Amino acid sequence: QVSLVESGGGLVQPGGSLRLSCVASGTIFAMNAMGWYRQAPGKEREMVAMVSATGYTQYADSVKGRFTASRDDAKSTVSLQMNSLKFDDTAVYYCTLTQRVAGKDRDYWGKGTPVTVSS
Repeated sequence: QVSLVESGGGLVQPGGSLRLSCVASGTIFAMNAMGWYRQAPGKEREMVAMVSATGYTQYADSVKGRFTASRDDAKSTVSLQMNSLKFDDTAVYYCTLTQRVAGKDRDYWGKGTPVTVSS
């Protein structure tokens, strides 16, 4: 089993910055992907950024150039640096880890940390 715990959410003004962190624990295999999704009120959960085991990072078009995801495998952590925040970035942000277990990809999720962008 894998446990993911997020931290760093909060209230920020438009144009401000926040840094989210996520610590993974449990049975974690070397080849996995870690990253972030978010879900705004009334909307579906969407991918924000995913970092592969090789370091390749995918970003949602809406956050490119503003958000930076990074991982530290020695500490089993993934972070999300969010700059130039906009009202539309308001959402609950979820940490996720995907790894192959018994021949199948399995997704794990944290409980989420809220980010509110408001003046």
